[in-house]
Amino acid sequence: MSTARQIAVLGTGLMGQPMAVNLARAGFVLRLWNRSTDKARAVCDQAGADCQIADSPAAAVAGAGAVVVMLSSGPVCEEVLFGDGGAAQAMDAGALLIVMSSIAMAEAKDFAARAHALGLRWIDAPVSGGTVAAQAGTLSIMAGGEDADIDAARPILNAMGKLTHVGPAGSGALTKLINQLLVASTIAAVSEAVLLARQGGANPARVREALLGGFASSRILELHGQRMIERNFTPGGPAKYQLKDTRAALAVVQGLGLDLPVLALADALFADLIAHGGADLDHAALILELERRNSLSAPDALTP
Repeated sequence: MSTARQIAVLGTGLMGQPMAVNLARAGFVLRLWNRSTDKARAVCDQAGADCQIADSPAAAVAGAGAVVVMLSSGPVCEEVLFGDGGAAQAMDAGALLIVMSSIAMAEAKDFAARAHALGLRWIDAPVSGGTVAAQAGTLSIMAGGEDADIDAARPILNAMGKLTHVGPAGSGALTKLINQLLVASTIAAVSEAVLLARQGGANPARVREALLGGFASSRILELHGQRMIERNFTPGGPAKYQLKDTRAALAVVQGLGLDLPVLALADALFADLIAHGGADLDHAALILELERRNSLSAPDALTP
């Protein structure tokens, strides 16, 4: 088996697990590492014989033509890749290091420089679409890196979703932060809309249905509006990770000397949601923070 078909996947959680399954379905041979081996084992149960579980990140990446990283944050990526006995040092020269975690732009540029110093090829390729798109293999993948490296990684990334090359190293991370700015601010707007409909005496489910046919329609209104109406806050994208991303976006904004008040407000709302116990709820639970601010009790789930 060519090493180009051998892929190590570091991180098989909510997103990494279905992404790894789609890589297996595309014919890649997988070697997996996750802090909880049960989550890695769930991938191999679906992937079949061409899947192994490694007992360390370094063991997972040895001999792999590419390494896909889907860990929870930039600091965790740094620890796993560049810490003592880290995975990056165990990779073969010329291998592709594809970090698909949502990390800060400065982290992506720093990691890229460190990867290049080790003779590795680097791509920051965060994703959008959540667990539904991860399972369907339809993620939006925004990739930063050199043209030749993107071309080499294209079969891997295409197995998980739609690839767009947005610029040099760090550009993928920047695009994801822009994505999260839009997601966070739109969730806030949809939360306000659902709350206003409810308190104004309209049926929020019917209001959402009406708006989906017009100019205010959005994926957030479609999916997260429904979550708010059903009071379904089981995490697809936990609020604590949304705050991580808005904080990272604010750091870039401040470094550029920009004033983006909507981003700042969305960040503050998510910070308050988390301060009041919502860290592990889906980010659609932002409506709970608005209810708290308005001293409103939670309604029963509404149906059309």
